[in-house]
Amino acid sequence: MLLAVDVGNTNVVFALFDGGEMRARWRIATDPRRTGDEYAVWLMQLMQIEGVTKEDVTAMIVSSVVPRTRHNLTVLSQKYFSVEPFFAGEGAAAYDIEIDVDEPRTLGADRAVNAIAAHAKYPGDLIVIDFGTATTFDVVDFNGAYKGGIICPGINLSLDALVNNTAKLPRIAIEEPATPRVIGRNTEDQMQIGVFWGYVSMMEGLIERIRAEIGRPAKVIATGGLAVLFDKHTEIFDAVDGDLTLQGLAMIADRAGAA
Repeated sequence: MLLAVDVGNTNVVFALFDGGEMRARWRIATDPRRTGDEYAVWLMQLMQIEGVTKEDVTAMIVSSVVPRTRHNLTVLSQKYFSVEPFFAGEGAAAYDIEIDVDEPRTLGADRAVNAIAAHAKYPGDLIVIDFGTATTFDVVDFNGAYKGGIICPGINLSLDALVNNTAKLPRIAIEEPATPRVIGRNTEDQMQIGVFWGYVSMMEGLIERIRAEIGRPAKVIATGGLAVLFDKHTEIFDAVDGDLTLQGLAMIADRAGAA
């Protein structure tokens, strides 16, 4: 089995793939101080629930935007699974797409992996929106080349900044407003409208501008936890694919001979 690990700024997601099919998925808060042993204690218990032993794991691949987690995940792989981990974008796990931007080395691993998976699954020009700590828009052309994108503050990050930098505004949950109106009648409604519909309007406006710049039709693929919520209230998504990054890691591992 392949253990795929997607390290984001907020969460680390572990997924087990068996013969190309995802068997299980687990999430833990990102903490660069967490040791390989701590990962192992947590992970082994979850694997046991699924009836999987550490001997069943024959390969591990990591995509990370948090460099300080690298050593501890390497310890996890070597000490507990007796395998050398692959890191997306390096060695046999190098990206097999053209990265057509000014500074290719600065592209986040998650965004490159998303581009690979999206191109493999969906034809034509693509815009991939990933709702994470930051919300990213990535443009992949019909040949699979990564052409650039946009980085925006994630919706939770925006809400945190609003609440933490004002004296009286309350903390609210990220959810659809209780009313379709966009003129709020109380503070919480006004915040909810501003955060939710403001974000929808930002996405719709940016997609329109990106498509105009591409000059060709482009499908919009959404991934990340909030994609499903927004999908109910906008027509811009052609597909919602919550496991895009993990699937991309499995594809890279398979090409590297690890899966």
